[in-house]
Amino acid sequence: MVDKPRMEYNGEEIVNPSPTISKGTDCGSPPHVVYLTETFYISSKKNTVFEVRLTDKGLSLKKQSNGSTKEQTIPLKDIIGCRCLRSKRKTKGNSACACTSMSGTAQLKVVEENSGEQDESDVSAYLYMYAYILKRSRKGGFRERTTITLRFRSFDKYEDNNKEAQKWRAAIKYLTAGETSIRPTYQPKETRKMLVILNPKSGSGKARETFQQRVAPVFAEAEISYDLHITKKSDWAREFVRNRDIYLWRGIVVVGGDGIFYEALNGLFEREDWQTAIEELTIGIIPCGSGNGLARTIAYLYDEPFETKPILASALTVVKGKHSMLDVVRVETRSQIVFSFLSVGWGLISDIDIESERLRAIGGQRFALWSVHRLISLRTYHGKLSYLPALGSLTTRSNSLPGGESGVVGGGAGLLKHSISYNTTLDCQDCRSDSIGGGGRGVDDSHNNCDACDTNFSDVLSLETGNNLDSFRPRIDSWYSATSRKSTYFSTVDSIYESDRASNEGTQVGANVVQMYGPPSRIPALTAPLSSNWKTISGEFVMVHAAYQTHLSTDCFFAPLSKLNDGVIWLLVIKAGVSRSQLLSFMLGLSSGTHMPTRENEFIQMIPVTAFRIEPSGTTGHMTVDGENVEYGPIQAEIFPSLAKVMVPK
Repeated sequence: MVDKPRMEYNGEEIVNPSPTISKGTDCGSPPHVVYLTETFYISSKKNTVFEVRLTDKGLSLKKQSNGSTKEQTIPLKDIIGCRCLRSKRKTKGNSACACTSMSGTAQLKVVEENSGEQDESDVSAYLYMYAYILKRSRKGGFRERTTITLRFRSFDKYEDNNKEAQKWRAAIKYLTAGETSIRPTYQPKETRKMLVILNPKSGSGKARETFQQRVAPVFAEAEISYDLHITKKSDWAREFVRNRDIYLWRGIVVVGGDGIFYEALNGLFEREDWQTAIEELTIGIIPCGSGNGLARTIAYLYDEPFETKPILASALTVVKGKHSMLDVVRVETRSQIVFSFLSVGWGLISDIDIESERLRAIGGQRFALWSVHRLISLRTYHGKLSYLPALGSLTTRSNSLPGGESGVVGGGAGLLKHSISYNTTLDCQDCRSDSIGGGGRGVDDSHNNCDACDTNFSDVLSLETGNNLDSFRPRIDSWYSATSRKSTYFSTVDSIYESDRASNEGTQVGANVVQMYGPPSRIPALTAPLSSNWKTISGEFVMVHAAYQTHLSTDCFFAPLSKLNDGVIWLLVIKAGVSRSQLLSFMLGLSSGTHMPTRENEFIQMIPVTAFRIEPSGTTGHMTVDGENVEYGPIQAEIFPSLAKVMVPK
């Protein structure tokens, strides 16, 4: 625990302060803008002093002991929230005095101000900061949860100490939100809640437990308020988004698989005010399904650790409040028009996706198991494929990542034209061997032989690190069990749960045809002939699969060159005549993105296009849009670049 005997920051208020400029610690590094500086120490370690500085780079922690210095900076982008708390009143039988030096963390219990449980005899104010620090390893990396606790007790009154803690909280909140105009108290620009729609049957059916245990605590740390709605049937999310006043919320977060994202997206395009809706509302996803292609794509494109903790990666994406533009594909069949964000398929992959539904209980492994079955009993389909080749330099597009500093990429949602991402590669944080990680994994402690190392940062900053997030999640007693019939979820920031009691207001599902809006088509109608600039392939196909994300699922790295908003559909064509060994090699390579043959292959091709049409000759088979089964028959699609908004990490 950190005690603070004196303060070095001058000035009573922080109203657009004139920050000081500090030279970088490394030779040639740019200077840092310092907003706040405080000195802290540990009562039990009199020779150890900590200087804590808030800069434009992050929270700098400099430990000085017996002439030696050691420093760590926690980047602002890794800090998701901070709160001011008071110490909790001691229970009976606890003889510890409130004024006792607290060098450990076990004795400290804090509560919200005016909770009725605070210890009035302790005038200290506690600033809790929550960070998820990126640690790189040979296997990729992971996010390590860290809490930093600063105790302010320079003054004799709690109100004065709390005033100083609140200055720090406000400054951190503004800086992590990307603002540089700092005021004494924090007032968020956006006060609307987040709309969370959860599909309890996604994947293996554990979405409720996952949200309660792994997502809600992260939202609480970031002070993200939300309304949670549980779906009760197929297309419930689509109906909800179509019919409700969605402008009551600042964004939509779907908890489930790619299917519920598909529902929410199409619900927006079924609104008369679809242009306003897609412009104002950003959609995020927490992956709890079997595939999770979009969530995996976002993590891949932004170099964010995903495979070890996909739920954490996506929850942190939501709390960051950033977004990127998203390409949307308009798909037309003989009976309907839908909008797609992931893929359109015919043949092998679609067969595996739909037919493996009977194995949903085993999660993502169902795809691998059914792939073996379909390879043994291989099918071919006769028909005609037509496509409009993509123009422009794909090499240029593939060298940039989506998502600039502002999080806005590729122009406005109303611009229905092709665009190119102009973003730069994101810097990768280097996990240096001489950095201080509070004892976390991936840190080399062999150098800790100086006098300054006799006190660890964990003693001072109450670091809570580790990979098992559940070990750090205290049970919130007001929650019911996630499996209870009365399952109710509350965040700690005034969020509510809603059932589907109003889900069908104004909706006549099945009785009336729902009108699909969205941008009009720019290619010939499905029954009309195509122009001469289209190319056509006729014959027998094993499959045709079009994708516009890098991943179709967590383990299917389908289109490595794809971007969120590059205006390109990647059309994979596998013709009949391909050998089973070639097909097996292709399937095995999908997990690593090495599935395409290294040499020109007459049977397997990947073609960049902007539109395509599939016309099967038979009447049996599977066609899918974003993993959802659609009418088997003629189908065509065209891409609309940067049409919607999706939540991204940076």
